[in-house]
Amino acid sequence: MVAAWLWLLCFLVPQALPRAQPAELYVEVPENYGGNFPLYLTKLPLPREETEGQVVLSGDAGVVGEGPFAVDPEAGFLLVTRALDREEQAEYQLQVTLETEDRHVLWGPQPVRVRVKDENDQASGHQATATIDVSIVENTWVPLDPVHLAENLQVPYPHHIAQVHWNGGNVHYHLESQPQGPFDVDTEGKLYVTQELDREAQAEYLLQVRAQNTHSEDYAEPLELQVVVTDENDNAPVCPPRGPSVSIPELSPPGTKVAKVSAEDADAPSSPNSHVVYQLLSPEPEEPAELRAFELDSSSGSVTLGAAQLQAGQNILLQVLAMDLGGTDGGLSSTCEIPVTITDINDHAPEFTASQIEPVSLPEDAEPGTLVTTLTATDADLEPAFRLMDFAIEAGDEEGTFSLDWEPDSGHVQLRLLKNLSYEAVPSHKLVVVVRNVEELVGPGPGPGATATVTVLVERVVPPPQLDQESYEASVPISTPAGSLLLTVQPSDPLSSPLRFSLVNDSEGWLCIKEISGEVHTARPLQGAQPGDMYTVLIEAQDADEPTLSTSATLVIHFLKALPAPTPTLAPVPSRHLCTPRQDHGVVVSGPREDSDLAGGHGPFSFALGPNPTVQRDWRLRALNGSHAYLTLGLHWVEPREHVVPIAVSHNNQIWHIQVRVIVCRCNVEGQCMRKVGRMKGMPTKLSAVGILVGTLIAIGIFLILIFTHLTLARKKDLDQPVDNVPLKVAV
Repeated sequence: MVAAWLWLLCFLVPQALPRAQPAELYVEVPENYGGNFPLYLTKLPLPREETEGQVVLSGDAGVVGEGPFAVDPEAGFLLVTRALDREEQAEYQLQVTLETEDRHVLWGPQPVRVRVKDENDQASGHQATATIDVSIVENTWVPLDPVHLAENLQVPYPHHIAQVHWNGGNVHYHLESQPQGPFDVDTEGKLYVTQELDREAQAEYLLQVRAQNTHSEDYAEPLELQVVVTDENDNAPVCPPRGPSVSIPELSPPGTKVAKVSAEDADAPSSPNSHVVYQLLSPEPEEPAELRAFELDSSSGSVTLGAAQLQAGQNILLQVLAMDLGGTDGGLSSTCEIPVTITDINDHAPEFTASQIEPVSLPEDAEPGTLVTTLTATDADLEPAFRLMDFAIEAGDEEGTFSLDWEPDSGHVQLRLLKNLSYEAVPSHKLVVVVRNVEELVGPGPGPGATATVTVLVERVVPPPQLDQESYEASVPISTPAGSLLLTVQPSDPLSSPLRFSLVNDSEGWLCIKEISGEVHTARPLQGAQPGDMYTVLIEAQDADEPTLSTSATLVIHFLKALPAPTPTLAPVPSRHLCTPRQDHGVVVSGPREDSDLAGGHGPFSFALGPNPTVQRDWRLRALNGSHAYLTLGLHWVEPREHVVPIAVSHNNQIWHIQVRVIVCRCNVEGQCMRKVGRMKGMPTKLSAVGILVGTLIAIGIFLILIFTHLTLARKKDLDQPVDNVPLKVAV
């Protein structure tokens, strides 16, 4: 509650106190003033801030309306419009207010007391006569002509520029400049400029010179003096800031606009000082015009492309000289720079580094995926997108035997084998590989370098010889005599080329092999061999037609303990014949018969083929009972000849080796063996027939020799006989 009363008190106290009244202004006016009207009396203290309202003058009767006083609302001066007579009214009491349209007082009232100063204008009771000489002088308070001052004027300062003069005395001169400038006026009315002027900073000044009394009251309207600052060529052309590089596509036609140089000159517009022309400095223009890369319009500053071609990737800095005074001597200049970049377009077709590739040889058994060759193509364009290439086999691969493999952003393409080759079908391939741009090409099409020819020669592959087994094993008693057949090495394909066999690393010299047949024999007694030992040698087989083609296989000999002696006599096995191709019959093999213990029925026997892999491949042996076995062909076809089949017969840890001779021959439909017919009795042999023929020819020769000899001797005898003894021939 107390706070509310305090607030109300603070609010009401200022309202209750009366406003401070402005001090009264006192002005004296000489009566019957003979000067110019209106006459400014005093400056009113009106508010400095702009306030919406009007100045209202009030006071004694007869003042307002057509009264002699008024207020200049713009200048804020109280003025009198006509001469005053002290005898009519010696003093005037005025007040000035600033009011709104609804008569609300914004400022004032300002009291003003105007006193009319007495002049001796009334005759006294005593009259006198005087002669007054009045001279009329020229009014010197006259308007001034404009003054032209050169900027940057090199003279001592302050520099006199004009003169004003007020006819009366007791005058003070006051100078005002719009805008504020380096000007001054002395007590004699001489106007000065106090420092150099800059036209670019301010081109014109408006000076006002006032003639005032001691109370700073104007005697008359102020004089105006226009000061014009004349231009000097003191500003060089200013180039625009260097901007980003201007991009121009390569192969752009001559006349293509590159840029426009527009230098600004701060000197007076439309004057020679601001007349700017241009000249190309770099690259220096060449003659003739066909060699120029750029053309420059000296008046407009427009830069265009010339006739000379520019290459992609070039970065060119254009230097243009901007000169004022139209390029004449004595002018100022600046160098403007314009960076230009020649951008790339896709105007180069890719090309192979080599259009003809040396023939590439591939064996016909090369696996699919084998790298044939790598081709390299290049593209002269700079933009990575324009260097992307696409490859294809254009000709020579109708069967799709080859394929291409490449990375999108690489110029290398790999030619690979996609399918198996065949020397018999196609001994050579001539492939044409083409390269193209991925992006659309601008300008001329691809040249001859866009294709590459690859010749692939297919090499015939002769497979190395193959043996019927990868490795061989044989079990041999250490008592085996020299010359014993261990096994026979044969090719896997009986129709293949003949082979030549040899042994490698037979360090003990125990073995030997027949070069043609491949039969492995013991070369000498197996002295030093122990039962349970193994002896390994390497069998090498070479193709008889192609000695460079060879193969090898290991032979492992397992030594067994020596056989007990004496060896029981085995029953002779008669020779039998078997048909090839194979038919359903074989040979019966029986065990020993002369051993009384065995003959008494102490059996049975076990039968097994020899360890030779060839024997085990070509023959089959199965037991019939405890004393006999049945031998048949193991293959559908076995070479027709006499074969010796080794068979091992064992009983109670005793082993007997028997050799079964079997004649393999071709048979007729009845199963009869078709063997070569021998020489028949009474028939001549080839040798006897040749002898008879030769003997006959010799006898004929001897007979002919005798006849010719006889004839020769008879003719000689006739020649030796005298002519007289020759009887005359009787003519008939």
